[in-house]
Amino acid sequence: MGNVANVTVRGALHGEVDHVVDIADTAAALQSGDVPVLGTPEVIRLSEEATVAALRGYLAEGQTSVSCRVEVSHVAPVAVGGKVRAVATLERTEGRRMVFAVSVSDTSGLVAAGKITRIVVDREHFLHKAR
Repeated sequence: MGNVANVTVRGALHGEVDHVVDIADTAAALQSGDVPVLGTPEVIRLSEEATVAALRGYLAEGQTSVSCRVEVSHVAPVAVGGKVRAVATLERTEGRRMVFAVSVSDTSGLVAAGKITRIVVDREHFLHKAR
């Protein structure tokens, strides 16, 4: 897969994203349910964004990362107007794979938690393979 070898991490990688829940973020709007609360697809998007933030400035020129596995438990509803923070912390690397612990919380506590695995790839090679 291009010029990407095993990834070595020195120091902790951590990313955060703050977000105010909008009507467009709800399960009803995202068609993942019929209630006007933060939808699981948006929880996952915010978690993904936090992993990308953690990697910002870390990858070499010509590299990017792509998700290959998402495991998230969405445990609490958040109403429109609620403020949430998504956090991603690198737990470990496995060759080119980077496994992040992710969580989304609001002022009342945990909203969602899980793991996201990203793979470091050569951007051009990856795009060349796109169908």
